[in-house]
Amino acid sequence: MSDTGTGTETGARPTGVAAAPPLLPAPGPEPEGPLSPGAAPGTRSGEAPRLGSFLARAAAATAVLTVLGAVLGLVRDQAIARYFGASDASDAFLIAWTVPEMAATLLIEDGMALLLVPAFSLALTRRAAAGEAPGSDPVRDLVATTLPRLFLLLAGGAALLVAGAPWVVGVLAPGLADPRLAVDCTRLTSVTVLTFGITGYFSAALRAHRSFLPPAGVYVAYNLGIIGMTLALHAVWGVRAAAVGVAVGSALMILTQLPVFLRLVPLARPRLPRFGQAGRRAARIATPLGFAVLAPVVLFVVSRQAQVLVERFLASTLPAGAISHLNYAQKVAQMPMVLSLMICTVTFPVVAQAMAAGDREKARLRVERDLGLAGTVVLLGTAVVLGYAPQIIEVLFERGAFDAADTASTAQVMRVYALGLLGHCLVGALSRPFFSSGRPTWFPAFAMGTGLLVTMGAGYALTYRFGVDGIATANAIGISTTALLLLMGLGTRVVPIRTRAVALSLGRLTGASLVAGAAGWACAPLVPDPVLSLAAGCLLVPSAFFLTGLALRSPEVVSLLALTRRRFLDGR
Repeated sequence: MSDTGTGTETGARPTGVAAAPPLLPAPGPEPEGPLSPGAAPGTRSGEAPRLGSFLARAAAATAVLTVLGAVLGLVRDQAIARYFGASDASDAFLIAWTVPEMAATLLIEDGMALLLVPAFSLALTRRAAAGEAPGSDPVRDLVATTLPRLFLLLAGGAALLVAGAPWVVGVLAPGLADPRLAVDCTRLTSVTVLTFGITGYFSAALRAHRSFLPPAGVYVAYNLGIIGMTLALHAVWGVRAAAVGVAVGSALMILTQLPVFLRLVPLARPRLPRFGQAGRRAARIATPLGFAVLAPVVLFVVSRQAQVLVERFLASTLPAGAISHLNYAQKVAQMPMVLSLMICTVTFPVVAQAMAAGDREKARLRVERDLGLAGTVVLLGTAVVLGYAPQIIEVLFERGAFDAADTASTAQVMRVYALGLLGHCLVGALSRPFFSSGRPTWFPAFAMGTGLLVTMGAGYALTYRFGVDGIATANAIGISTTALLLLMGLGTRVVPIRTRAVALSLGRLTGASLVAGAAGWACAPLVPDPVLSLAAGCLLVPSAFFLTGLALRSPEVVSLLALTRRRFLDGR
């Protein structure tokens, strides 16, 4: 999953698409490149940006903590499914769950990172340029200017959400027969507007400082809080215990990062400068976080998360349990997408620094390589989901109140969701370069808004006839539309990526994924025990994926296998 090879790449444009060089690095030695700690950003312009040993370790450690957080997320979902099944109670909690889902996307995963990583990168660049010169610290000034205001804004938003919970539930799920439980859970989860905002702020600051472990561990703490409260209080408070766990877990997310944040970004106020200097400094700090930059990011993130709102709105008109089936299917199906984006999360500060330094070639090479890596991971995961969805759901959830009928419905929806996983991955990977320069750009919001309109139209057209499968199909169509627009627009607006080469590479990987998924689908029923069948699938599907990738001459598959062979021979 992480780019452990560091070979070189010429960067020359191919004369024909068939001759496109691989987006993954060719196997080769691993010298420390310009991306290693302490190297100045933007040096050695035009050189292929290597991950280097530091970022490779950061990517691997981030992936481990992300997997652990995802596993705990599954345990969390298993606990809720065990105690509440797919029922009115679980539907009520999942309506309230919309609040932390939206807050996580806006304040942790996308919005805050897209805004603040470039801002902190710029402040760090100014700090490095100033050296030991007397005066204030640009990083500390940035925190002093933005963090108190953000705290007040988020606290006010959380309070408004608590007061307006009945209205929010009425808008999200007008089809609920009794919304009172959903209102109670929504009020309990409203605190995440504040806690997630502070968590996202800390995460962006730490990642800009090349500290990746505390941000990667926040979801471990979050899910532990939910699991603990659910297990301890479900008999007393019912599904409200899970909502309390959301509040407790979100507070633990802050505590996970606070010690490292205080060490890297001390909050002590510097000596006050003269008035004129303070005014000029405030103007410099405000520039990367002005409304012109903030508005496109917020609109993009809200439009992206609004796809979930559309799904819940449409599913509230279906029989009880429909929202739960959609939720479980989406959470499990999107795990490959989450893993695939880890490399983009780690390299986002690298792209931001390259863009800030004006090194567009370096940014292009890094973005293309990230797309190849992310596409390989997510399409391999897609093949596993397509082939073994019933076995996955049975192993993870079929116990307690979650019965075989729930397994069948959820697995069917998950297979449909899998068709949009590449689109979700590309949207996450392609949106970062658009916002890496810190300059306002409305194209991602336009692309996401177009995809949302497609999702809404397809959802209304398909839900009545196909139920939850129609909703999942609409999601896949809408997000794929957005991904296509972003891929076409990135090369002409921000980073001059080789769009045809990227599209051809992803097309070959998609073909390998479909073949491997079909092989798994055909072979899965041959082993009656779901655990053994899934274990066999973990061998069958990757084998079919890589063999088909070789047959299709996928550059990523060829490079990965050559790199693996080289590492094996070196280790002998």
